[in-house]
Amino acid sequence: MFHLFYGAKEGKLNIQGKEFDYVTFGMGEKYMIMIQGLNTRTIRGTSRMLALMYRIFAKDYRVYLFDRRSVVRPGITVREMAEDIALAMDSLGISKADIFAVSQGGMMAQYLAIDRPDLVRKLVLAVTLSKNNAQLEAVIDKWIVLAEQNRMKELVRDMAEKMYSPSYIKKYQLFLPLLVPLQKPRDIRRFAILARSCLTCNTYEILEQIKCPVLVLGAGQDQIVTGRASEEIAGKLHCKIYLYEQLGHGAYEEAKDFNQKVYDFFRE
Repeated sequence: MFHLFYGAKEGKLNIQGKEFDYVTFGMGEKYMIMIQGLNTRTIRGTSRMLALMYRIFAKDYRVYLFDRRSVVRPGITVREMAEDIALAMDSLGISKADIFAVSQGGMMAQYLAIDRPDLVRKLVLAVTLSKNNAQLEAVIDKWIVLAEQNRMKELVRDMAEKMYSPSYIKKYQLFLPLLVPLQKPRDIRRFAILARSCLTCNTYEILEQIKCPVLVLGAGQDQIVTGRASEEIAGKLHCKIYLYEQLGHGAYEEAKDFNQKVYDFFRE
């Protein structure tokens, strides 16, 4: 370990009346932006954990992860949240960064690469989609209902079962009850709004506007966006794709070589 927690720290930006929490770590000269998927909690207090999880990038990069804006309104879209990422990058003087984006973050990253190509050098789109499908609609609708009815045990269990492979669930079965207090949304209204925004991604017909190199990482057993969604993106962009055939949406946590594939692509 070349530095305790890889220089991890947290901060807050206030731009044009919008507040964003952020995490940063790493000692490199290049920039990397991570865009996370839909989360039940904020990123506050996670800097050290994230630095350890993604330490493979710490030597080469200064890594930034921006949370969604503090106040979200009903009807917000993933394209608007992509604009927030651009605002944050502009305010910090970051351009031509490598972008590693997962799930809902991948939806945002597509718009970022389309609308602000000056900000993106290379792009990894992990377990995400470019157009709505029935599977995602059903999943999001169910999660919103469970959250609004305060059925937190069911919500957290369903999220886990949709995310991870059966073998992973079986392995950590005893720990699932512990996830309820950890993953229970602090703000149910906020969670529902952000969940609903997942249904606003519609980039498929304009994907060709992405000009930077792209790597797509998908999962054959993805029960949230489907593995087919990753294949659609790669087919439209004629880019590299790797599909974890036996894993689900949480492949980015389960697959031991996931971060290595991202790192190798950025270094090519």
